[in-house]
Amino acid sequence: MVAATAVANDPEGIPVIDMAPLIDGTDPQAVADALHAASRDVGFIYVRNHGIPEALIDATRDAAYDLFRSPDAQKTRIRMQDTHRGFLGSGGARMQDDVKADLKESFVWGFESPDGSLPDDHSIRGTNRWPDFLPGLRSVAMDYFNAGHRVAHHLMRGFALGLDLDPEFFLKTTARPLSRASFVYYPPQPDGMDGTQFGVGPHTDFGVLTVLCQDSVGGLEVEDMAGRWIPAPPIPGTLIVNVGDLLARWTDGAYRSTPHRVINRSGRERLSLVLCYDPDPDTVIDARQVFGPGHTPKEAPTTCGDYLTWRFDKAFAYRNKGAA
Repeated sequence: MVAATAVANDPEGIPVIDMAPLIDGTDPQAVADALHAASRDVGFIYVRNHGIPEALIDATRDAAYDLFRSPDAQKTRIRMQDTHRGFLGSGGARMQDDVKADLKESFVWGFESPDGSLPDDHSIRGTNRWPDFLPGLRSVAMDYFNAGHRVAHHLMRGFALGLDLDPEFFLKTTARPLSRASFVYYPPQPDGMDGTQFGVGPHTDFGVLTVLCQDSVGGLEVEDMAGRWIPAPPIPGTLIVNVGDLLARWTDGAYRSTPHRVINRSGRERLSLVLCYDPDPDTVIDARQVFGPGHTPKEAPTTCGDYLTWRFDKAFAYRNKGAA
């Protein structure tokens, strides 16, 4: 696959939605209706007044850069395990067969109890690999994870209201979430790289919902409904939210899981803070739950855990090699 050049974005292409009336309860239905329209038509949304303090975002970015700028010998000590926790170097992921492996580096962690324990119930859930050479990272990373998770829960209530469902419909099985967070580092791409090389190649996100905090660099591009690649530039004070494959499946395609990619042409480092929201592994993903038992879904029911296992095994080289 050769990268097509992104075209200038219509300012109305990706909507900006104020979450405050949903979070404080002053007008949740208005926000829900806006989320519903955006998820059906675009699949990508900017949200403001989301509730994550800027001070926490800044502290998390600082911690992430401390990690990525650490010596390779230190990062290797927390390298990715087959439970999808730890540091993954450049070239460790490939989103499609016809593009080169991604340039990005990432550090992934996930849900854990306050005492550090976690269920042993799924192949992409393992002990978080906190770096002993950065002892303060765990605290700020978990604070960010929990804050991002709260944003995701508010959004899931909004999606439920937009579908005329009980606001807790999507949150019935969240005691053991498969949610993951990641720091994602994109080096500047040198001039002259061919069109099959990306920071992260074109893909849709695997799970239910992604909550992304961009920095000021830019490079994220989204495929619009006409098949054109459009920039999704940073907007100060906002997060970007996008529908994942499992939410599209749960809504039988009513919500759109939109292809996107990153090409870092800026000449500077780029950093993203990512929260991938997913419920418990045994959560059944069945569109008949949304539309009623008489509905005939396009795809057979699955579970969150089974679907994620299939997608991760395809995308990540280390999954075929055991521990890396």
